[in-house]
Amino acid sequence: MIDQIQGTCCAPVHVATARSRSAQPASASASASALVRSGAADLVALDGGWFRMGSDDAYAYEGDGEGPVRSVRVDPFRIAACAVSNHQFAQFVAATGYVTAAERYGVSFVFVGLLPDDFPPTRAVVGAQWWREVPGACWRRPEGGSSTLDARADHPVVHVCWEDALAYCQWSGLRLPTEAEWEYAARGGLEGMRFPWGNMLRPGGEHRMNVWQGEFPTRNTLADGYLGTAPVGAFPPNGFGIYNMTGNVWEWTADRFSLTWHLDGPRENPTGPASGDRRALRGGSYLCHASYCYRYRVSARMANTPDTCTGNIGFRCARDA
Repeated sequence: MIDQIQGTCCAPVHVATARSRSAQPASASASASALVRSGAADLVALDGGWFRMGSDDAYAYEGDGEGPVRSVRVDPFRIAACAVSNHQFAQFVAATGYVTAAERYGVSFVFVGLLPDDFPPTRAVVGAQWWREVPGACWRRPEGGSSTLDARADHPVVHVCWEDALAYCQWSGLRLPTEAEWEYAARGGLEGMRFPWGNMLRPGGEHRMNVWQGEFPTRNTLADGYLGTAPVGAFPPNGFGIYNMTGNVWEWTADRFSLTWHLDGPRENPTGPASGDRRALRGGSYLCHASYCYRYRVSARMANTPDTCTGNIGFRCARDA
Protein backbone atom coordinates (compact mmCIF):
# COMPACT_ATOMS: atom_id res chain seq x y z
CA MET A 1 0.00 0.00 0.00
CA ILE A 2 2.66 2.55 1.00
CA ASP A 3 4.65 2.24 -2.20
CA GLN A 4 1.61 2.86 -4.38
CA ILE A 5 0.18 5.98 -2.80
CA GLN A 6 2.16 8.39 -4.93
CA GLY A 7 -0.36 7.72 -7.69
CA THR A 8 -3.26 9.31 -5.85
CA CYS A 9 -3.00 12.63 -7.67
CA CYS A 10 -2.27 15.40 -5.23
CA ALA A 11 0.72 17.45 -4.11
CA PRO A 12 2.47 18.76 -0.97
CA VAL A 13 0.50 21.36 0.89
CA HIS A 14 0.25 23.10 4.21
CA VAL A 15 -2.98 25.04 4.31
CA ALA A 16 -3.07 28.07 6.55
CA THR A 17 -6.70 28.88 5.75
CA ALA A 18 -9.61 27.78 7.89
CA ARG A 19 -9.90 24.00 8.06
CA SER A 20 -13.61 23.81 8.64
CA ARG A 21 -15.71 22.36 5.85
CA SER A 22 -18.19 24.95 4.68
CA ALA A 23 -21.85 24.07 4.50
CA GLN A 24 -23.30 22.55 1.38
CA PRO A 25 -24.90 25.10 -0.94
CA ALA A 26 -28.58 25.46 -0.04
CA SER A 27 -29.69 24.75 -3.60
CA ALA A 28 -28.27 21.23 -3.40
CA SER A 29 -28.94 20.33 0.22
CA ALA A 30 -32.45 18.91 -0.18
CA SER A 31 -31.41 16.80 -3.14
CA ALA A 32 -28.35 15.46 -1.33
CA SER A 33 -30.33 14.56 1.79
CA ALA A 34 -32.87 12.62 -0.26
CA LEU A 35 -30.13 10.74 -2.08
CA VAL A 36 -28.40 9.76 1.15
CA ARG A 37 -31.63 8.51 2.70
CA SER A 38 -32.52 6.48 -0.38
CA GLY A 39 -29.29 4.46 -0.26
CA ALA A 40 -26.85 3.23 -2.86
CA ALA A 41 -29.65 1.25 -4.52
CA ASP A 42 -30.98 4.54 -5.93
CA LEU A 43 -29.67 3.67 -9.37
CA VAL A 44 -29.99 5.54 -12.64
CA ALA A 45 -30.99 3.32 -15.57
CA LEU A 46 -28.87 3.96 -18.66
CA ASP A 47 -29.59 2.68 -22.15
CA GLY A 48 -25.97 2.01 -23.04
CA GLY A 49 -24.85 1.86 -26.66
CA TRP A 50 -21.84 3.06 -28.60
CA PHE A 51 -19.87 6.09 -27.40
CA ARG A 52 -16.45 7.65 -27.92
CA MET A 53 -14.22 6.61 -25.04
CA GLY A 54 -10.89 8.16 -24.07
CA SER A 55 -9.17 11.35 -25.09
CA ASP A 56 -6.16 12.43 -27.09
CA ASP A 57 -6.60 16.19 -26.83
CA ALA A 58 -3.98 18.54 -25.40
CA TYR A 59 -5.10 17.87 -21.82
CA ALA A 60 -4.96 14.08 -21.95
CA TYR A 61 -2.18 12.17 -20.22
CA GLU A 62 -0.69 9.89 -22.86
CA GLY A 63 1.25 8.04 -20.18
CA ASP A 64 -1.98 7.13 -18.40
CA GLY A 65 -3.39 5.26 -21.39
CA GLU A 66 -6.23 7.72 -21.96
CA GLY A 67 -5.98 7.49 -25.73
CA PRO A 68 -6.57 6.83 -28.44
CA VAL A 69 -10.21 7.80 -28.68
CA ARG A 70 -12.13 4.68 -29.71
CA SER A 71 -15.73 3.62 -30.24
CA VAL A 72 -16.92 1.40 -27.39
CA ARG A 73 -20.31 -0.14 -26.68
CA VAL A 74 -21.80 -0.97 -23.28
CA ASP A 75 -25.01 -2.88 -22.62
CA PRO A 76 -27.82 -1.19 -20.69
CA PHE A 77 -26.91 -0.93 -17.01
CA ARG A 78 -27.71 0.95 -13.85
CA ILE A 79 -25.34 3.10 -11.82
CA ALA A 80 -25.70 4.95 -8.53
CA ALA A 81 -26.55 8.63 -8.80
CA CYS A 82 -23.99 9.29 -6.06
CA ALA A 83 -20.88 7.80 -4.53
CA VAL A 84 -21.49 5.66 -1.45
CA SER A 85 -21.85 7.94 1.55
CA ASN A 86 -20.64 7.57 5.12
CA HIS A 87 -24.25 6.99 6.17
CA GLN A 88 -24.68 4.15 3.71
CA PHE A 89 -21.35 2.54 4.57
CA ALA A 90 -22.23 2.75 8.28
CA GLN A 91 -25.41 0.78 7.55
CA PHE A 92 -23.33 -1.91 5.87
CA VAL A 93 -20.91 -2.11 8.81
CA ALA A 94 -23.76 -2.21 11.34
CA ALA A 95 -25.42 -5.08 9.47
CA THR A 96 -22.30 -7.16 8.86
CA GLY A 97 -19.63 -6.18 11.40
CA TYR A 98 -17.26 -5.64 8.50
CA VAL A 99 -13.78 -4.33 9.36
CA THR A 100 -12.03 -2.31 6.64
CA ALA A 101 -8.42 -2.72 5.60
CA ALA A 102 -7.47 0.62 7.18
CA GLU A 103 -8.92 -0.53 10.50
CA ARG A 104 -6.96 -3.77 10.27
CA TYR A 105 -3.75 -1.93 9.36
CA GLY A 106 -4.26 0.51 12.24
CA VAL A 107 -3.18 3.40 9.97
CA SER A 108 -4.14 5.10 6.75
CA PHE A 109 -2.93 8.07 4.75
CA VAL A 110 -4.33 11.56 5.18
CA PHE A 111 -3.68 14.73 3.22
CA VAL A 112 -1.45 16.91 5.40
CA GLY A 113 -3.57 20.04 4.87
CA LEU A 114 -6.43 18.41 6.79
CA LEU A 115 -4.29 17.75 9.86
CA PRO A 116 -3.76 20.15 12.79
CA ASP A 117 -0.70 22.38 12.72
CA ASP A 118 0.73 20.57 15.73
CA PHE A 119 0.24 17.08 14.31
CA PRO A 120 3.33 14.97 15.11
CA PRO A 121 5.81 14.30 12.30
CA THR A 122 4.63 10.84 11.29
CA ARG A 123 5.99 9.06 8.27
CA ALA A 124 5.33 10.62 4.87
CA VAL A 125 5.32 8.81 1.55
CA VAL A 126 8.68 9.12 -0.20
CA GLY A 127 8.25 11.46 -3.15
CA ALA A 128 4.76 12.41 -2.01
CA GLN A 129 5.24 14.13 1.34
CA TRP A 130 1.72 15.51 1.28
CA TRP A 131 0.51 12.08 2.37
CA ARG A 132 1.03 11.42 6.06
CA GLU A 133 0.60 8.12 7.80
CA VAL A 134 -2.00 8.71 10.51
CA PRO A 135 -2.62 6.12 13.25
CA GLY A 136 -6.29 5.30 13.60
CA ALA A 137 -7.36 7.01 10.39
CA CYS A 138 -10.17 5.04 8.77
CA TRP A 139 -13.62 5.54 7.26
CA ARG A 140 -15.22 6.47 10.61
CA ARG A 141 -12.28 8.69 11.72
CA PRO A 142 -11.14 10.30 8.47
CA GLU A 143 -8.31 12.31 10.05
CA GLY A 144 -7.58 9.82 12.82
CA GLY A 145 -7.49 10.80 16.48
CA SER A 146 -10.71 12.37 17.69
CA SER A 147 -12.03 13.19 14.21
CA THR A 148 -15.59 12.03 13.55
CA LEU A 149 -18.22 11.89 10.84
CA ASP A 150 -20.22 14.69 12.45
CA ALA A 151 -21.78 16.79 9.65
CA ARG A 152 -20.35 14.35 7.12
CA ALA A 153 -23.03 11.64 6.96
CA ASP A 154 -23.75 12.69 3.39
CA HIS A 155 -20.10 12.92 2.33
CA PRO A 156 -18.50 10.06 0.39
CA VAL A 157 -16.94 7.31 2.46
CA VAL A 158 -13.13 7.37 2.17
CA HIS A 159 -10.23 5.23 3.41
CA VAL A 160 -11.79 2.29 1.60
CA CYS A 161 -9.66 -0.02 -0.51
CA TRP A 162 -10.90 -1.90 -3.57
CA GLU A 163 -11.58 -4.99 -1.48
CA ASP A 164 -13.69 -2.94 0.97
CA ALA A 165 -15.70 -1.51 -1.93
CA LEU A 166 -16.23 -4.98 -3.34
CA ALA A 167 -17.48 -6.25 0.03
CA TYR A 168 -20.03 -3.42 0.23
CA CYS A 169 -21.24 -4.12 -3.30
CA GLN A 170 -21.66 -7.82 -2.61
CA TRP A 171 -23.66 -7.08 0.55
CA SER A 172 -25.95 -4.69 -1.31
CA GLY A 173 -26.47 -6.99 -4.29
CA LEU A 174 -24.60 -4.61 -6.59
CA ARG A 175 -21.16 -4.42 -8.19
CA LEU A 176 -18.51 -1.92 -9.20
CA PRO A 177 -18.85 -0.35 -12.65
CA THR A 178 -16.39 -1.20 -15.38
CA GLU A 179 -14.19 1.62 -16.65
CA ALA A 180 -16.27 1.80 -19.83
CA GLU A 181 -19.54 1.98 -17.89
CA TRP A 182 -18.09 4.61 -15.57
CA GLU A 183 -16.98 6.84 -18.44
CA TYR A 184 -20.24 6.36 -20.34
CA ALA A 185 -22.14 7.45 -17.23
CA ALA A 186 -19.77 10.34 -16.49
CA ARG A 187 -20.19 11.83 -19.95
CA GLY A 188 -23.91 12.26 -19.39
CA GLY A 189 -24.72 11.82 -23.07
CA LEU A 190 -22.14 14.33 -24.32
CA GLU A 191 -19.49 13.34 -26.87
CA GLY A 192 -15.86 14.42 -26.74
CA MET A 193 -16.18 16.79 -23.78
CA ARG A 194 -13.68 17.10 -20.93
CA PHE A 195 -16.21 17.40 -18.13
CA PRO A 196 -19.66 15.93 -17.46
CA TRP A 197 -21.23 19.24 -18.51
CA GLY A 198 -18.99 20.34 -21.39
CA ASN A 199 -15.53 21.77 -22.04
CA MET A 200 -15.60 24.86 -19.80
CA LEU A 201 -14.29 24.29 -16.29
CA ARG A 202 -16.60 26.92 -14.77
CA PRO A 203 -19.41 27.72 -17.20
CA GLY A 204 -20.72 31.17 -16.43
CA GLY A 205 -18.26 31.35 -13.54
CA GLU A 206 -20.11 28.57 -11.69
CA HIS A 207 -18.18 25.86 -9.87
CA ARG A 208 -19.40 22.43 -10.94
CA MET A 209 -17.11 20.18 -8.89
CA ASN A 210 -14.92 19.98 -5.80
CA VAL A 211 -11.24 20.41 -6.71
CA TRP A 212 -8.38 22.52 -5.40
CA GLN A 213 -8.90 26.27 -5.83
CA GLY A 214 -6.23 28.96 -5.57
CA GLU A 215 -2.45 28.69 -5.62
CA PHE A 216 -1.30 25.16 -5.27
CA PRO A 217 0.10 24.06 -2.89
CA THR A 218 0.21 27.03 -0.55
CA ARG A 219 -3.35 28.36 -0.56
CA ASN A 220 -6.83 26.98 -1.07
CA THR A 221 -9.35 29.79 -1.48
CA LEU A 222 -12.30 27.41 -0.91
CA ALA A 223 -14.00 29.14 -3.84
CA ASP A 224 -15.94 25.97 -4.59
CA GLY A 225 -17.05 25.77 -0.96
CA TYR A 226 -14.93 22.88 0.30
CA LEU A 227 -11.48 22.04 1.60
CA GLY A 228 -11.91 18.29 2.00
CA THR A 229 -14.78 16.20 0.67
CA ALA A 230 -18.14 17.62 -0.36
CA PRO A 231 -21.54 15.94 0.06
CA VAL A 232 -22.25 13.24 -2.51
CA GLY A 233 -25.08 15.30 -3.99
CA ALA A 234 -23.24 18.62 -4.13
CA PHE A 235 -23.17 20.55 -7.41
CA PRO A 236 -25.57 20.02 -10.32
CA PRO A 237 -25.83 16.51 -11.81
CA ASN A 238 -24.87 15.70 -15.39
CA GLY A 239 -27.29 15.01 -18.21
CA PHE A 240 -28.02 11.54 -16.85
CA GLY A 241 -28.80 12.84 -13.35
CA ILE A 242 -25.52 11.57 -11.88
CA TYR A 243 -23.54 13.58 -9.32
CA ASN A 244 -19.84 14.29 -8.78
CA MET A 245 -18.33 12.10 -11.46
CA THR A 246 -15.31 14.41 -11.45
CA GLY A 247 -13.60 15.88 -8.40
CA ASN A 248 -14.44 15.08 -4.77
CA VAL A 249 -13.07 11.50 -4.53
CA TRP A 250 -11.42 9.02 -6.81
CA GLU A 251 -13.73 6.07 -7.48
CA TRP A 252 -12.74 2.42 -7.75
CA THR A 253 -13.87 0.52 -10.84
CA ALA A 254 -14.06 -3.22 -11.43
CA ASP A 255 -11.28 -3.30 -14.03
CA ARG A 256 -7.65 -4.17 -13.65
CA PHE A 257 -5.44 -1.37 -14.91
CA SER A 258 -3.38 -1.53 -18.08
CA LEU A 259 -1.77 1.08 -20.27
CA THR A 260 -2.08 -0.99 -23.43
CA TRP A 261 -4.87 -3.58 -23.09
CA HIS A 262 -7.46 -1.24 -24.60
CA LEU A 263 -5.44 -0.80 -27.79
CA ASP A 264 -6.40 -4.26 -29.04
CA GLY A 265 -9.04 -5.23 -26.48
CA PRO A 266 -12.72 -5.80 -27.25
CA ARG A 267 -14.83 -2.80 -28.16
CA GLU A 268 -18.08 -4.21 -26.80
CA ASN A 269 -18.50 -4.38 -23.01
CA PRO A 270 -14.76 -4.22 -22.25
CA THR A 271 -13.87 -5.35 -18.74
CA GLY A 272 -10.12 -4.79 -18.60
CA PRO A 273 -7.31 -7.36 -18.68
CA ALA A 274 -7.65 -10.75 -17.03
CA SER A 275 -4.56 -10.27 -14.89
CA GLY A 276 -2.66 -7.45 -13.22
CA ASP A 277 -1.84 -6.24 -9.72
CA ARG A 278 -3.58 -2.84 -9.90
CA ARG A 279 -7.15 -1.64 -10.28
CA ALA A 280 -8.37 1.40 -12.19
CA LEU A 281 -9.81 4.48 -10.52
CA ARG A 282 -11.67 7.33 -12.15
CA GLY A 283 -12.74 10.91 -11.58
CA GLY A 284 -10.02 12.79 -9.72
CA SER A 285 -10.47 14.23 -6.23
CA TYR A 286 -10.65 17.35 -4.10
CA LEU A 287 -6.84 17.49 -4.29
CA CYS A 288 -6.57 17.85 -8.07
CA HIS A 289 -5.35 21.13 -9.53
CA ALA A 290 -4.59 22.03 -13.14
CA SER A 291 -1.07 23.18 -12.28
CA TYR A 292 0.08 19.62 -11.56
CA CYS A 293 -2.80 17.17 -12.08
CA TYR A 294 -5.53 17.68 -14.64
CA ARG A 295 -7.16 14.33 -13.99
CA TYR A 296 -10.55 15.69 -12.97
CA ARG A 297 -11.87 14.91 -16.47
CA VAL A 298 -14.19 12.16 -17.64
CA SER A 299 -11.48 10.35 -19.61
CA ALA A 300 -8.73 10.55 -16.97
CA ARG A 301 -7.66 7.45 -15.07
CA MET A 302 -5.33 6.26 -12.36
CA ALA A 303 -4.08 2.95 -11.00
CA ASN A 304 -3.56 1.66 -7.49
CA THR A 305 -3.18 -1.65 -5.72
CA PRO A 306 -6.45 -3.10 -4.38
CA ASP A 307 -5.28 -2.86 -0.76
CA THR A 308 -4.59 0.89 -0.95
CA CYS A 309 -6.75 3.24 1.12
CA THR A 310 -6.41 7.00 1.49
CA GLY A 311 -8.52 9.99 2.42
CA ASN A 312 -9.49 10.76 -1.18
CA ILE A 313 -10.61 7.37 -2.50
CA GLY A 314 -14.23 6.19 -2.50
CA PHE A 315 -16.57 4.34 -4.88
CA ARG A 316 -20.06 4.07 -6.33
CA CYS A 317 -22.10 0.99 -7.24
CA ALA A 318 -23.62 -0.35 -10.42
CA ARG A 319 -25.82 -3.24 -11.55
CA ASP A 320 -26.73 -5.07 -14.72
CA ALA A 321 -29.94 -3.86 -16.29
